[in-house]
Amino acid sequence: MTTGDPKPLKGWRILVPRGGPWGDGVAADLRARGATPVVAPLINFAPTQDPEALTAALGALERGEFHWLTVTSATTVDVLYSQNVRVPASTKIAAVGETTAAALQAVGYQVDLVPEKDNSARGMVDELTALETEPRRFLTLRSEIAKPLLTQGLIEAGHNVQSVVAYRTVGEPALPKVVEDVTSGRINAILVTSGSVADQVVHQFGSIPATTLVAAIGPRTAKDAEAAGLTVHVVSREQTVTALLDAVVRAVTDGQLVASDGVID
Repeated sequence: MTTGDPKPLKGWRILVPRGGPWGDGVAADLRARGATPVVAPLINFAPTQDPEALTAALGALERGEFHWLTVTSATTVDVLYSQNVRVPASTKIAAVGETTAAALQAVGYQVDLVPEKDNSARGMVDELTALETEPRRFLTLRSEIAKPLLTQGLIEAGHNVQSVVAYRTVGEPALPKVVEDVTSGRINAILVTSGSVADQVVHQFGSIPATTLVAAIGPRTAKDAEAAGLTVHVVSREQTVTALLDAVVRAVTDGQLVASDGVID
């Protein structure tokens, strides 16, 4: 997205809720737009509590026992890559969203399907069931806290599905200075990139100041954030970081919002 101002977010302090390479990349994108990023990981990822089940499933995957592998997050890609999993050519890979697809491709996996209309579990079920009219074997890898919507949808459509927990999502306490900055309103905007992040924002910061803009990545995350108790001001059309930051820029430039005291309309 281009605007007349090369630094449209100048003066804005924006909380980035995840660390690591992802957080570094988002911080760089924010600086390019003039913002001051505050990287404060609110969630982290831990190994599954049933590593034997995961190892067995990944072994079956490498032996070509599944027609499809479904991947719903970049963290699942990290699990596959860290265990050096080789997906055979006979197994197709479906990714929820362009971000997950990009993460797969970045480490050498071929992506065969990304939902075109609805980047969600329901959207993936709709497209896979339309594509596969005969029963197929699926491996669905997921977070421990993820709702089994994809697995249930595929089973209801007549497919043979093995669902395995690939990792656990755990909360990570923010530094006291970050908590103080958020609750005092010195953070001008918070990026909400998942339902888990939304839960931690509410749990760790309580009531968010009315002056703080809350931006959600895609309609699904916005719905989860509102269910957690957040008031969402900005929702990106697509579930990508670029779309999210572009949506924030539009809100700032079109709505004449400023990084100062004053209720967000």
